[in-house]
Amino acid sequence: MTAAQAALAGADREFLGMPEGLELDAPRVEDGAVIWRIARDSKVLDLNSSYSYLLWCRDFAATSVVARDGQGEPVGFVTGYIRPERPQTLVVWQVAVDHAQRGRGLAGALLDGLTARVADELDVHRVETTITPDNTASNRLFTSFAERHGAAVQREVLFHGGLFPDGGHEPEVLYRIGPLAATAATR
Repeated sequence: MTAAQAALAGADREFLGMPEGLELDAPRVEDGAVIWRIARDSKVLDLNSSYSYLLWCRDFAATSVVARDGQGEPVGFVTGYIRPERPQTLVVWQVAVDHAQRGRGLAGALLDGLTARVADELDVHRVETTITPDNTASNRLFTSFAERHGAAVQREVLFHGGLFPDGGHEPEVLYRIGPLAATAATR
């Protein structure tokens, strides 16, 4: 077990909202294909190449998390990375939950578990993500995350739709959340 896996194993017991029968874990390379399928099946996320999900599980496992069911299969994930010029900021790239697990609070538990780990291990105090204006679920997820952690939310358009070469893309609104007042690791 890696240090990240051990930290998550302890963190998931501290979250009252973690759905029964699921546990937090760091992603492994062999999870890349399942994570890609969950992202594809979400019908909301911009789908990256399957290769990129394999790389993400290898190179960014310390700043990402999966939820595993009783058989050890991923049923949800959060991918993230640390901003090079802002090392106390976790950028959340994607959040997705398998259709069968939706409505159980899993996305929030994944986000809480990941931020608790990176706050403890990497001294992260802020979260950034981008959300398109039409993504109501993500807006709610990150707004409620900020409320739980006593953090302010600043919003501004990061990339307007015209910057995307494929046309018809909604603007990406940057959410800056922080500083985080409390995480499971510090409670």
